Amino acid sequence: MEWPPVDDITASAPLPAGYRYEYLSRHQVPALISALKVWYPGIAVGNASCHMRESFYAEKVCLDGETERDFLVILFKHDDEMVGMFSVERDPDSEVLYGRICAISHRHRGSHLSRSVPLLEEALGRAMGMGMVYGLATLKYPHMQATFERMGWQLIGITPGFDREVIAPGVVKRVYEAIYAKVLVPSELLRPRAQDLTPAAKALFDLLYPGQCLERVDA
Repeated sequence: MEWPPVDDITASAPLPAGYRYEYLSRHQVPALISALKVWYPGIAVGNASCHMRESFYAEKVCLDGETERDFLVILFKHDDEMVGMFSVERDPDSEVLYGRICAISHRHRGSHLSRSVPLLEEALGRAMGMGMVYGLATLKYPHMQATFERMGWQLIGITPGFDREVIAPGVVKRVYEAIYAKVLVPSELLRPRAQDLTPAAKALFDLLYPGQCLERVDA
């Protein structure tokens, strides 16, 4: 299972005019870490903080053709300038792709680069035969929530305390985050039987996936 060529994902998830994708190279790691400090100050804590350690890239991220690694970092470039990034993690056993973080330079946020992120993750997933893609969106701001919903991803839940964020200078709190997902192979989904669900589980399932539960199945 190899990460697809940049040209393949560009065709499936095009960027605005003047921008392009580029896979992170080893020599670019220090510059990316420096940029993230500016683009994403809250990255110092929580799930995303691994992106601030050079050892994370050296040990886990696909760099310079190390396609066996399960983390990929994709840069957004404008000419030769690094203006944003998106990282993704694959689980080859469950064939699922998890969008880790997206960060965009303040000077380029009006270009709507983040709107390409759901399409980009889908393109990666489809190219590698993944069954599902998913990502998290903070409840502090509605922007990424709206982006996922606009692209047809489904809100499947809200996690309490999954991650930590800087909410004020020197103040870190555990936060709620929305989970958005898209199934790439809906024909492979096994519908649950009503008799196998607790009342609470069935009520939530019916809310999220109306009409998908098998109401009565003998044996």
